Amino acid sequence: MDSPNPNLRSAALLVFLLLASVANAADKPNILIVFTDDQGYGDLGCYGSETNKTPRLDQLAAEGTRFTSFYSQTVCGPSRSALLTGRYPLRSKGWGMPASEITFAELIRPAGYQTACIGKWDVSNRKAILDRMPLAQGFDYYFGTLGANDGGNVRFHENNEPAGATDDMGSLTTLYTDKAIDFLKEKRDPEKPFVLYLAHTMMHTIIDASDRFRGQSDGGLYGDVVEEFDYETGRLLDVLDELGLSENTLVIYTSDNGPWNQPKYTDRKKGHPKGSIFWGASGPLRNGKGSPYEGGYRLPCIVRWPGKVPAGRVSDAMFATIDFMPTFANLAGFEVPTDRRIDGIDQTDLLLGKRDTGREHFYFNNAGVRLGNLKYLKPDAYFHGYAIEDDRPKIEELYDLESDLGEQTNLAAKEPEKVAKLRALMKSIEGSDPPETSPIQIK
Repeated sequence: MDSPNPNLRSAALLVFLLLASVANAADKPNILIVFTDDQGYGDLGCYGSETNKTPRLDQLAAEGTRFTSFYSQTVCGPSRSALLTGRYPLRSKGWGMPASEITFAELIRPAGYQTACIGKWDVSNRKAILDRMPLAQGFDYYFGTLGANDGGNVRFHENNEPAGATDDMGSLTTLYTDKAIDFLKEKRDPEKPFVLYLAHTMMHTIIDASDRFRGQSDGGLYGDVVEEFDYETGRLLDVLDELGLSENTLVIYTSDNGPWNQPKYTDRKKGHPKGSIFWGASGPLRNGKGSPYEGGYRLPCIVRWPGKVPAGRVSDAMFATIDFMPTFANLAGFEVPTDRRIDGIDQTDLLLGKRDTGREHFYFNNAGVRLGNLKYLKPDAYFHGYAIEDDRPKIEELYDLESDLGEQTNLAAKEPEKVAKLRALMKSIEGSDPPETSPIQIK
Protein backbone atom coordinates (compact mmCIF):
# COMPACT_ATOMS: atom_id res chain seq x y z
CA MET A 1 0.00 0.00 0.00
CA ASP A 2 1.30 3.42 -0.91
CA SER A 3 2.28 5.81 1.85
CA PRO A 4 -0.25 8.61 2.49
CA ASN A 5 0.47 11.88 0.73
CA PRO A 6 2.66 13.89 3.17
CA ASN A 7 0.94 17.10 2.14
CA LEU A 8 -2.43 15.61 3.01
CA ARG A 9 -1.05 14.38 6.32
CA SER A 10 0.27 17.88 7.09
CA ALA A 11 -3.04 19.46 6.16
CA ALA A 12 -4.94 16.96 8.32
CA LEU A 13 -2.61 17.65 11.24
CA LEU A 14 -3.12 21.41 10.81
CA VAL A 15 -6.91 20.97 10.81
CA PHE A 16 -6.67 18.79 13.92
CA LEU A 17 -4.57 21.39 15.74
CA LEU A 18 -6.95 24.18 14.75
CA LEU A 19 -9.95 22.19 15.95
CA ALA A 20 -8.15 21.35 19.18
CA SER A 21 -7.36 25.02 19.67
CA VAL A 22 -11.01 25.96 19.17
CA ALA A 23 -12.08 23.21 21.56
CA ASN A 24 -9.59 24.35 24.18
CA ALA A 25 -10.85 27.93 23.89
CA ALA A 26 -14.42 26.70 24.28
CA ASP A 27 -13.42 24.78 27.39
CA LYS A 28 -12.13 27.93 29.05
CA PRO A 29 -14.94 29.50 31.06
CA ASN A 30 -15.77 33.15 31.22
CA ILE A 31 -15.33 34.36 34.80
CA LEU A 32 -17.60 36.88 36.53
CA ILE A 33 -16.70 37.93 40.08
CA VAL A 34 -19.32 40.02 41.91
CA PHE A 35 -17.54 41.38 44.98
CA THR A 36 -19.64 43.36 47.45
CA ASP A 37 -18.35 45.59 50.24
CA ASP A 38 -18.91 44.93 53.96
CA GLN A 39 -21.72 42.44 53.44
CA GLY A 40 -22.31 40.15 56.39
CA TYR A 41 -22.50 36.36 56.51
CA GLY A 42 -26.14 36.54 57.58
CA ASP A 43 -27.37 39.21 55.14
CA LEU A 44 -28.83 36.91 52.46
CA GLY A 45 -31.92 34.76 52.64
CA CYS A 46 -29.97 31.66 51.61
CA TYR A 47 -27.60 32.31 54.54
CA GLY A 48 -30.38 32.60 57.09
CA SER A 49 -31.70 36.17 56.88
CA GLU A 50 -35.36 36.37 57.80
CA THR A 51 -35.43 40.12 57.12
CA ASN A 52 -33.84 40.68 53.73
CA LYS A 53 -35.54 39.35 50.61
CA THR A 54 -32.90 38.09 48.17
CA PRO A 55 -34.73 35.89 45.63
CA ARG A 56 -32.16 36.21 42.83
CA LEU A 57 -29.19 35.30 45.02
CA ASP A 58 -31.19 32.50 46.61
CA GLN A 59 -31.90 31.28 43.06
CA LEU A 60 -28.20 31.56 42.20
CA ALA A 61 -27.43 29.37 45.21
CA ALA A 62 -30.02 26.82 44.07
CA GLU A 63 -28.40 26.76 40.63
CA GLY A 64 -24.89 26.41 42.02
CA THR A 65 -22.97 25.70 45.22
CA ARG A 66 -23.22 27.72 48.41
CA PHE A 67 -20.08 27.69 50.54
CA THR A 68 -20.38 28.09 54.30
CA SER A 69 -16.67 28.16 55.27
CA PHE A 70 -15.48 30.75 52.79
CA TYR A 71 -12.91 33.36 53.87
CA SER A 72 -11.98 36.76 52.50
CA GLN A 73 -10.05 39.19 54.72
CA THR A 74 -11.19 41.43 57.54
CA VAL A 75 -10.93 44.87 55.84
CA CYS A 76 -11.18 46.34 52.33
CA GLY A 77 -7.74 46.90 50.77
CA PRO A 78 -6.15 43.75 52.19
CA SER A 79 -9.10 41.73 50.93
CA ARG A 80 -8.66 43.02 47.40
CA SER A 81 -4.90 42.48 47.24
CA ALA A 82 -5.41 38.92 48.51
CA LEU A 83 -8.04 38.19 45.87
CA LEU A 84 -5.98 39.66 43.05
CA THR A 85 -2.68 37.97 43.91
CA GLY A 86 -3.47 34.72 45.74
CA ARG A 87 -1.29 35.99 48.59
CA TYR A 88 -2.13 36.87 52.17
CA PRO A 89 -2.02 40.62 52.88
CA LEU A 90 1.17 40.31 54.92
CA ARG A 91 2.76 39.64 51.51
CA SER A 92 0.46 41.45 49.03
CA LYS A 93 0.33 44.58 51.25
CA GLY A 94 -3.35 45.54 51.00
CA TRP A 95 -3.98 49.22 50.28
CA GLY A 96 -0.27 49.59 49.54
CA MET A 97 -0.02 46.72 47.06
CA PRO A 98 3.20 47.39 45.11
CA ALA A 99 3.40 47.34 41.33
CA SER A 100 5.65 44.27 41.58
CA GLU A 101 2.72 42.13 42.75
CA ILE A 102 1.33 39.90 39.99
CA THR A 103 -2.46 39.71 39.63
CA PHE A 104 -4.55 36.95 38.11
CA ALA A 105 -5.51 39.45 35.37
CA GLU A 106 -1.87 39.77 34.30
CA LEU A 107 -1.58 36.00 34.06
CA ILE A 108 -4.90 35.20 32.40
CA ARG A 109 -4.65 37.81 29.65
CA PRO A 110 -1.75 36.04 27.85
CA ALA A 111 -3.89 32.88 28.05
CA GLY A 112 -6.32 34.56 25.65
CA TYR A 113 -8.71 36.34 28.00
CA GLN A 114 -10.16 39.82 27.82
CA THR A 115 -10.11 41.43 31.27
CA ALA A 116 -12.23 44.16 32.85
CA CYS A 117 -12.45 45.68 36.31
CA ILE A 118 -15.40 47.81 37.39
CA GLY A 119 -15.87 49.44 40.79
CA LYS A 120 -13.74 49.85 43.88
CA TRP A 121 -10.00 49.23 43.30
CA ASP A 122 -8.53 50.18 46.71
CA VAL A 123 -4.98 48.80 46.33
CA SER A 124 -3.14 51.90 45.10
CA ASN A 125 -3.39 53.81 48.39
CA ARG A 126 -6.59 55.33 46.99
CA LYS A 127 -4.49 57.45 44.65
CA ALA A 128 -3.96 57.68 40.89
CA ILE A 129 -0.58 55.94 40.86
CA LEU A 130 -0.46 54.68 37.27
CA ASP A 131 1.76 51.64 37.72
CA ARG A 132 -0.51 50.41 40.52
CA MET A 133 -3.84 51.06 38.80
CA PRO A 134 -5.90 48.39 36.99
CA LEU A 135 -4.52 48.90 33.47
CA ALA A 136 -0.98 48.35 34.75
CA GLN A 137 -2.13 45.31 36.71
CA GLY A 138 -3.53 43.29 33.84
CA PHE A 139 -6.97 44.75 33.08
CA ASP A 140 -7.89 45.83 29.57
CA TYR A 141 -10.66 48.11 30.80
CA TYR A 142 -11.43 49.88 34.07
CA PHE A 143 -14.22 52.08 35.38
CA GLY A 144 -14.61 52.89 39.03
CA THR A 145 -13.23 54.57 42.08
CA LEU A 146 -9.72 54.10 43.42
CA GLY A 147 -10.88 54.25 47.04
CA ALA A 148 -13.88 54.11 49.33
CA ASN A 149 -16.79 56.47 49.97
CA ASP A 150 -16.10 57.36 53.62
CA GLY A 151 -16.74 61.05 52.94
CA GLY A 152 -19.95 60.51 51.00
CA ASN A 153 -18.28 61.31 47.69
CA VAL A 154 -16.46 59.22 45.09
CA ARG A 155 -14.28 60.19 42.15
CA PHE A 156 -14.26 57.94 39.12
CA HIS A 157 -11.59 56.90 36.68
CA GLU A 158 -12.17 55.34 33.29
CA ASN A 159 -9.02 53.49 32.38
CA ASN A 160 -6.32 55.95 33.53
CA GLU A 161 -8.29 59.16 33.11
CA PRO A 162 -10.49 61.04 35.64
CA ALA A 163 -14.16 60.47 34.76
CA GLY A 164 -16.17 62.70 37.10
CA ALA A 165 -17.49 62.35 40.61
CA THR A 166 -20.72 61.97 42.56
CA ASP A 167 -22.10 62.36 46.06
CA ASP A 168 -25.17 60.28 45.17
CA MET A 169 -24.26 57.05 46.90
CA GLY A 170 -27.64 55.54 46.02
CA SER A 171 -26.69 55.58 42.33
CA LEU A 172 -23.55 53.45 42.58
CA THR A 173 -24.95 49.92 42.57
CA THR A 174 -26.95 50.59 39.41
CA LEU A 175 -24.10 52.55 37.81
CA TYR A 176 -21.57 49.76 38.27
CA THR A 177 -24.05 47.17 37.03
CA ASP A 178 -24.77 49.34 33.97
CA LYS A 179 -21.04 49.56 33.27
CA ALA A 180 -20.71 45.77 33.61
CA ILE A 181 -23.60 45.26 31.20
CA ASP A 182 -22.07 47.77 28.78
CA PHE A 183 -18.82 45.81 28.87
CA LEU A 184 -20.65 42.57 28.07
CA LYS A 185 -22.72 44.08 25.27
CA GLU A 186 -20.44 46.69 23.73
CA LYS A 187 -16.80 46.22 24.77
CA ARG A 188 -16.48 42.44 24.97
CA ASP A 189 -14.58 40.65 22.22
CA PRO A 190 -16.85 37.70 21.32
CA GLU A 191 -13.82 35.77 20.07
CA LYS A 192 -12.27 35.69 23.54
CA PRO A 193 -13.31 34.41 26.95
CA PHE A 194 -13.51 37.18 29.54
CA VAL A 195 -12.86 37.95 33.17
CA LEU A 196 -15.13 40.62 34.63
CA TYR A 197 -14.27 41.70 38.19
CA LEU A 198 -17.18 43.79 39.51
CA ALA A 199 -16.24 45.27 42.89
CA HIS A 200 -19.10 47.28 44.35
CA THR A 201 -18.80 50.25 46.74
CA MET A 202 -21.92 49.39 48.71
CA MET A 203 -22.37 48.62 51.59
CA HIS A 204 -19.45 50.70 52.78
CA THR A 205 -20.02 53.45 55.38
CA ILE A 206 -22.17 56.07 53.63
CA ILE A 207 -24.75 53.61 52.36
CA ASP A 208 -27.73 54.50 50.24
CA ALA A 209 -30.18 52.93 47.82
CA SER A 210 -31.84 54.30 44.71
CA ASP A 211 -35.33 55.81 44.88
CA ARG A 212 -36.74 52.53 43.61
CA PHE A 213 -35.52 50.63 46.68
CA ARG A 214 -35.18 53.20 49.45
CA GLY A 215 -37.76 52.54 52.15
CA GLN A 216 -39.03 49.33 50.57
CA SER A 217 -37.44 46.63 52.73
CA ASP A 218 -38.14 45.43 56.27
CA GLY A 219 -34.49 45.99 57.18
CA GLY A 220 -34.19 49.77 57.08
CA LEU A 221 -31.80 51.45 54.67
CA TYR A 222 -29.26 48.65 55.00
CA GLY A 223 -31.93 46.15 53.99
CA ASP A 224 -32.86 48.37 51.06
CA VAL A 225 -29.24 48.21 49.88
CA VAL A 226 -29.10 44.41 50.26
CA GLU A 227 -32.29 44.00 48.26
CA GLU A 228 -31.08 46.38 45.56
CA PHE A 229 -27.91 44.31 45.29
CA ASP A 230 -30.07 41.25 44.77
CA TYR A 231 -32.03 42.95 42.01
CA GLU A 232 -28.98 44.40 40.24
CA THR A 233 -27.11 41.09 40.38
CA GLY A 234 -30.18 39.46 38.87
CA ARG A 235 -30.20 42.05 36.10
CA LEU A 236 -26.58 41.22 35.30
CA LEU A 237 -27.31 37.49 35.28
CA ASP A 238 -30.22 38.09 32.92
CA VAL A 239 -27.82 39.74 30.46
CA LEU A 240 -25.63 36.63 30.56
CA ASP A 241 -28.74 34.67 29.56
CA GLU A 242 -29.67 37.18 26.88
CA LEU A 243 -26.22 36.97 25.32
CA GLY A 244 -26.04 33.19 25.53
CA LEU A 245 -23.12 33.34 27.95
CA SER A 246 -24.54 31.70 31.07
CA GLU A 247 -23.68 28.10 30.21
CA ASN A 248 -19.96 28.80 30.01
CA THR A 249 -19.60 31.47 32.67
CA LEU A 250 -18.26 30.75 36.13
CA VAL A 251 -20.14 33.18 38.39
CA ILE A 252 -18.71 33.93 41.84
CA TYR A 253 -20.64 36.08 44.31
CA THR A 254 -18.94 37.03 47.57
CA SER A 255 -17.83 39.98 49.72
CA ASP A 256 -14.61 41.57 50.91
CA ASN A 257 -15.06 41.32 54.67
CA GLY A 258 -17.66 41.07 57.39
CA PRO A 259 -20.13 43.82 58.23
CA TRP A 260 -19.72 46.83 60.42
CA ASN A 261 -21.86 45.88 63.39
CA GLN A 262 -19.96 47.48 66.27
CA PRO A 263 -21.33 50.51 68.17
CA LYS A 264 -17.79 51.90 68.55
CA TYR A 265 -17.74 52.74 64.86
CA THR A 266 -21.31 53.76 64.19
CA ASP A 267 -21.54 55.91 67.32
CA ARG A 268 -18.59 58.06 66.31
CA LYS A 269 -19.10 58.14 62.55
CA LYS A 270 -20.09 61.64 61.48
CA GLY A 271 -21.56 62.94 58.27
CA HIS A 272 -23.69 60.01 57.19
CA PRO A 273 -27.31 60.70 56.20
CA LYS A 274 -30.00 60.15 58.80
CA GLY A 275 -30.86 56.48 59.12
CA SER A 276 -27.94 55.26 57.04
CA ILE A 277 -26.50 53.01 59.71
CA PHE A 278 -24.43 50.43 57.87
CA TRP A 279 -25.27 47.61 60.23
CA GLY A 280 -24.99 44.18 58.65
CA ALA A 281 -25.64 40.74 60.09
CA SER A 282 -22.96 38.19 60.95
CA GLY A 283 -25.57 35.53 61.59
CA PRO A 284 -24.22 32.99 64.09
CA LEU A 285 -20.68 34.38 63.88
CA ARG A 286 -18.86 36.48 66.47
CA ASN A 287 -18.09 40.18 65.87
CA GLY A 288 -17.73 41.67 62.36
CA LYS A 289 -15.48 43.75 60.15
CA GLY A 290 -12.00 44.43 61.53
CA SER A 291 -12.09 41.43 63.85
CA PRO A 292 -10.18 38.13 63.61
CA TYR A 293 -13.24 36.30 64.89
CA GLU A 294 -15.31 34.54 62.24
CA GLY A 295 -17.65 37.48 61.72
CA GLY A 296 -14.77 39.50 60.29
CA TYR A 297 -13.50 36.96 57.77
CA ARG A 298 -16.19 34.40 56.93
CA LEU A 299 -18.45 35.55 54.10
CA PRO A 300 -21.20 34.33 51.81
CA CYS A 301 -19.87 32.72 48.63
CA ILE A 302 -22.05 31.37 45.85
CA VAL A 303 -20.54 29.75 42.75
CA ARG A 304 -22.45 28.78 39.60
CA TRP A 305 -21.29 27.16 36.38
CA PRO A 306 -24.17 25.21 34.82
CA GLY A 307 -23.41 21.56 34.24
CA LYS A 308 -20.00 21.87 35.91
CA VAL A 309 -20.49 23.19 39.47
CA PRO A 310 -23.10 21.01 41.22
CA ALA A 311 -26.46 22.70 41.62
CA GLY A 312 -28.24 22.87 44.99
CA ARG A 313 -25.08 21.88 46.87
CA VAL A 314 -24.01 23.29 50.22
CA SER A 315 -20.34 22.83 51.07
CA ASP A 316 -18.62 23.49 54.38
CA ALA A 317 -15.18 22.90 52.85
CA MET A 318 -12.64 25.61 53.61
CA PHE A 319 -12.28 27.92 50.62
CA ALA A 320 -10.90 31.48 50.28
CA THR A 321 -10.38 34.39 47.89
CA ILE A 322 -6.64 33.60 47.85
CA ASP A 323 -7.60 30.36 46.08
CA PHE A 324 -9.05 32.13 43.05
CA MET A 325 -5.72 32.66 41.25
CA PRO A 326 -4.54 29.00 41.34
CA THR A 327 -8.05 27.81 40.48
CA PHE A 328 -8.28 30.19 37.52
CA ALA A 329 -4.84 28.97 36.44
CA ASN A 330 -6.17 25.43 36.13
CA LEU A 331 -9.37 26.46 34.38
CA ALA A 332 -7.81 28.99 32.01
CA GLY A 333 -4.46 27.35 31.35
CA PHE A 334 -1.80 29.60 32.85
CA GLU A 335 0.98 29.06 35.38
CA VAL A 336 1.05 30.68 38.82
CA PRO A 337 4.22 32.58 39.72
CA THR A 338 7.09 30.52 41.09
CA ASP A 339 9.25 33.43 42.25
CA ARG A 340 7.10 34.22 45.30
CA ARG A 341 5.01 32.49 47.89
CA ILE A 342 1.46 31.83 46.67
CA ASP A 343 -0.86 31.10 49.58
CA GLY A 344 -3.86 30.01 47.53
CA ILE A 345 -4.49 26.46 46.36
CA ASP A 346 -6.20 25.05 43.29
CA GLN A 347 -9.83 24.39 44.25
CA THR A 348 -11.05 23.21 40.84
CA ASP A 349 -12.00 19.74 42.05
CA LEU A 350 -13.89 21.21 45.00
CA LEU A 351 -15.84 23.53 42.71
CA LEU A 352 -16.65 20.77 40.23
CA GLY A 353 -17.85 18.38 42.93
CA LYS A 354 -14.99 15.94 42.40
CA ARG A 355 -13.74 16.53 45.95
CA ASP A 356 -15.50 17.36 49.21
CA THR A 357 -12.48 18.76 51.05
CA GLY A 358 -10.96 22.21 50.67
CA ARG A 359 -8.08 24.03 52.34
CA GLU A 360 -6.41 22.41 55.33
CA HIS A 361 -5.73 25.75 57.02
CA PHE A 362 -6.34 29.50 56.80
CA TYR A 363 -4.36 32.37 58.31
CA PHE A 364 -5.94 35.36 60.07
CA ASN A 365 -3.72 38.38 59.52
CA ASN A 366 -1.48 39.08 62.53
CA ALA A 367 -3.96 37.17 64.67
CA GLY A 368 -4.07 33.40 64.35
CA VAL A 369 -4.84 30.39 62.21
CA ARG A 370 -7.48 27.75 61.53
CA LEU A 371 -6.48 24.11 60.98
CA GLY A 372 -9.36 21.79 60.22
CA ASN A 373 -12.10 22.70 62.69
CA LEU A 374 -9.68 24.15 65.25
CA LYS A 375 -9.01 27.88 65.37
CA TYR A 376 -6.22 29.56 67.31
CA LEU A 377 -5.87 33.25 68.20
CA LYS A 378 -2.74 34.64 69.85
CA PRO A 379 -3.04 36.88 72.94
CA ASP A 380 -2.28 40.07 71.02
CA ALA A 381 -4.39 39.14 67.99
CA TYR A 382 -4.85 42.26 65.87
CA PHE A 383 -8.25 43.99 65.93
CA HIS A 384 -9.03 47.24 64.13
CA GLY A 385 -10.01 49.76 66.81
CA TYR A 386 -13.76 49.71 66.27
CA ALA A 387 -13.81 45.90 66.51
CA ILE A 388 -11.95 45.59 69.83
CA GLU A 389 -13.91 43.73 72.49
CA ASP A 390 -13.02 45.57 75.70
CA ASP A 391 -13.77 42.57 77.91
CA ARG A 392 -11.63 40.14 75.88
CA PRO A 393 -8.70 38.93 78.03
CA LYS A 394 -5.41 38.93 76.16
CA ILE A 395 -4.76 35.21 76.34
CA GLU A 396 -4.39 32.45 73.79
CA GLU A 397 -7.69 31.20 72.42
CA LEU A 398 -8.64 27.86 70.87
CA TYR A 399 -12.08 27.10 69.45
CA ASP A 400 -13.66 24.05 67.86
CA LEU A 401 -15.67 25.64 65.06
CA GLU A 402 -17.61 22.46 64.39
CA SER A 403 -19.28 22.56 67.79
CA ASP A 404 -18.75 26.24 68.64
CA LEU A 405 -19.19 28.36 65.52
CA GLY A 406 -19.83 31.44 67.65
CA GLU A 407 -16.41 31.11 69.36
CA GLN A 408 -17.69 31.20 72.93
CA THR A 409 -15.81 28.35 74.63
CA ASN A 410 -12.03 28.82 74.84
CA LEU A 411 -10.34 25.40 74.90
CA ALA A 412 -6.75 26.65 75.05
CA ALA A 413 -6.10 25.81 78.70
CA LYS A 414 -7.39 22.25 78.19
CA GLU A 415 -5.53 21.58 74.92
CA PRO A 416 -1.93 22.90 75.23
CA GLU A 417 -0.56 20.47 72.62
CA LYS A 418 -3.09 21.62 70.02
CA VAL A 419 -2.34 25.24 70.87
CA ALA A 420 1.38 24.62 70.35
CA LYS A 421 0.73 22.94 66.99
CA LEU A 422 -1.41 25.78 65.69
CA ARG A 423 0.96 28.44 67.04
CA ALA A 424 3.81 26.80 65.10
CA LEU A 425 1.67 26.62 61.95
CA MET A 426 0.84 30.32 62.26
CA LYS A 427 4.53 31.22 62.50
CA SER A 428 5.40 29.06 59.50
CA ILE A 429 2.80 30.87 57.38
CA GLU A 430 4.23 34.19 58.49
CA GLY A 431 7.63 33.19 57.07
CA SER A 432 9.13 35.33 54.33
CA ASP A 433 8.87 34.79 50.58
CA PRO A 434 11.39 32.44 48.96
CA PRO A 435 14.28 34.14 47.14
CA GLU A 436 13.30 35.52 43.75
CA THR A 437 15.30 33.01 41.70
CA SER A 438 13.12 33.07 38.58
CA PRO A 439 11.25 36.35 38.36
CA ILE A 440 8.38 36.49 35.90
CA GLN A 441 8.36 39.34 33.41
CA ILE A 442 4.84 39.64 32.09
CA LYS A 443 3.92 43.31 32.29
